[in-house]
Amino acid sequence: MNESLAAFGNDPWWIVGVKTLMIFVFLVLLTLFNIWWERKVVARMQHRIGPNVHGPFGLLQSLADGVKLAFKEDIIPKAADKVVFVLAPIIVVVPAFVTFSVIPFGPEVTLFGERTPLQLTDMPVAVLFVMAIASIGIYGIVLGGWSSGSTYSLLGGLRSSAQMISYEVAMGLSLVAVFIFAGSMSTSEIVAAQRDLWFGLILAPSFVIYTIAMVGETNRAPFDLPEAEGELVGGFHTEYSSLKFALFFLAEYINMATVSALATTLFLGGWHAPFWLDRVWDGAESGFLPVVWFLGKVLLFIFGFIWLRGSLPRLRYDQFMSFGWKLLIPVSIGWILLVSTVRVARNEGVFDSGPLSSPGVLLAVSGVLLVAVVGSFFLPAGQEEEPGASTTYLEPRAGGFPVPPLPAGGAVRGAAAPLVFAGDDDTPRSPRPAAGASAGVNDG
Repeated sequence: MNESLAAFGNDPWWIVGVKTLMIFVFLVLLTLFNIWWERKVVARMQHRIGPNVHGPFGLLQSLADGVKLAFKEDIIPKAADKVVFVLAPIIVVVPAFVTFSVIPFGPEVTLFGERTPLQLTDMPVAVLFVMAIASIGIYGIVLGGWSSGSTYSLLGGLRSSAQMISYEVAMGLSLVAVFIFAGSMSTSEIVAAQRDLWFGLILAPSFVIYTIAMVGETNRAPFDLPEAEGELVGGFHTEYSSLKFALFFLAEYINMATVSALATTLFLGGWHAPFWLDRVWDGAESGFLPVVWFLGKVLLFIFGFIWLRGSLPRLRYDQFMSFGWKLLIPVSIGWILLVSTVRVARNEGVFDSGPLSSPGVLLAVSGVLLVAVVGSFFLPAGQEEEPGASTTYLEPRAGGFPVPPLPAGGAVRGAAAPLVFAGDDDTPRSPRPAAGASAGVNDG
């Protein structure tokens, strides 16, 4: 067993129970805070006040809404498969809690007289464990949509399954570069490997791809297509109410915290102090203070979720799927090849001397160039006009107003003339094509 993993598995049973209870309480309280925070931030963006009545600064509003939701009438549709309908929210919410079991909150501390790491457990394939457990939640969403006996819910469940599977591929590929550079899949060892330099800096493309994929993975705006209210009336949980709907809601916000914590662990140094404060402050990474650094980085990602929801409109489903399969996945594969090449070159001693003595510098420069090249595909391109084609816009007569142009025949292919209102009686009169011209105006 690796030395970094030797500290796990030796805790007394009651310490394991205390850690489990602490993680559960932390996630529930974090969910209540995130709901309040999202309402306040979006309200500020829209020049509103937001929750400000229940509790100080409205902090108890989320708790009041949760209690109200739990005591509302629980309705099960007549056409629903009752057993699966009840089990689906449980299948969604349980993996959301389990994934936090391998997230490191801090270094080893003394807890109730016992020396233990601030992490429930760890394993050599901890990151793969997170991905595998998180994938189980997809079954709950699909089964919830199928068991509702509603076409809208079924379509929302199918959308969600296709969306989450597609973006899990891009997310998994973005993590391969981290595994190659860290030499491990253990979360605690990956955090230890970032003590000097965060992977978010030297593996910038992986970081960007992961942040995009984690928004699609959690079904958050602008990728909240399974819950498209204008198309699916709420998506896979349309027929759910009361506590079962609250479980879906709880799972969504815990999944936000999970992917944010994983991003912090893999790319932003985990619980290590930001801006390398540990080099000028000896106590920056001692005791329970690293929990503050970890929580601050997680809240930074969650703020990004909120900012996106208040800023961007929802994408079309075909655009969203094309973006994942045709851009994110190919770029991820190309970046993995580049990182693998640099890794082999470092093992062969290519970076021992010379201007490329640091592989991190080479990866950082390559990453910036790759992001710039990919970003160039999103620049607006100028629209080229067909040679010889032109569109004539005619001014309407007095008393009339222009309307969208209608196709009209003429000598020039593709030209169109607007329908105008002419005359004193505002009678609509269609344009009459003139010989040798694209369109004319009715003189009558």
